[in-house]
Amino acid sequence: MNSYFTDKDKKLLWKEGESKSLLKTCVFEVTSKHNTSSTGVSGDYIIMKAREWVIVVAKKDDKFLMVKQFRHGEGKLSIEFPGGVVDSGEDPEVAAKRELEEETGCIAKKITKLGCVNPNPALFSNHVHVYLAEDLVETGVQHLDKDELINYMELTEDQVIEGMGTAEFPHALMSMAMMLYIKHQRKLK
Repeated sequence: MNSYFTDKDKKLLWKEGESKSLLKTCVFEVTSKHNTSSTGVSGDYIIMKAREWVIVVAKKDDKFLMVKQFRHGEGKLSIEFPGGVVDSGEDPEVAAKRELEEETGCIAKKITKLGCVNPNPALFSNHVHVYLAEDLVETGVQHLDKDELINYMELTEDQVIEGMGTAEFPHALMSMAMMLYIKHQRKLK
C-alpha cells in the first residue's frame, strides 16, 4: 500500500510531553499528556491505556460463529465476533486462538491475521488485532471466565453484514473486523 503522508504533513505532528496517571482500573489506565503542536498550541490530552485486544472472525463452513453477551457500557445484549484481551506477554495470535476456544469451544486449525487497528486513536493507545479462524474443530466445551456469560451461534455472511449497525450488533469494532474480512476475501479473487 502507498503512504499518503508527505513531508508537508510533518507540521501536523505534536511534541508529546510526559504522561501522568489519573486513574487506574482493572481494564485500563486514564492518563494525561501535555502536548504541543508545531504552531505552539499546547494542552492536556486524555489518553486511555489498555492492553491489546483481539477479534476472531471465525468461519465454520459458510457461516460465522458469533457470540452473544451483555455489554455493561451499552446496558444490553450484543452479538459480536469472539474476542477479548491479550494477556500480559501473550502473542496476539495465541490470544486469538485462546479466546475462540474459551468462548465457542472451537479450535482453529488455520488462523490468518487480517489486520491491526487502533480502536479510537483520539483516546486509546492500544490496538485491536483481527484474525480469521478457519478449519474449526468443535470440542463442545466453553472455558469462560467467571464474569463471562456467553452463548454462541452461527450466522451467514449476509446476516452478519445486514446486522451490523443495528441494536443487536452495536459494537463498532465488529464492523471494522468484517471490513478487514471482506478486504481479505477480495485479495483472494
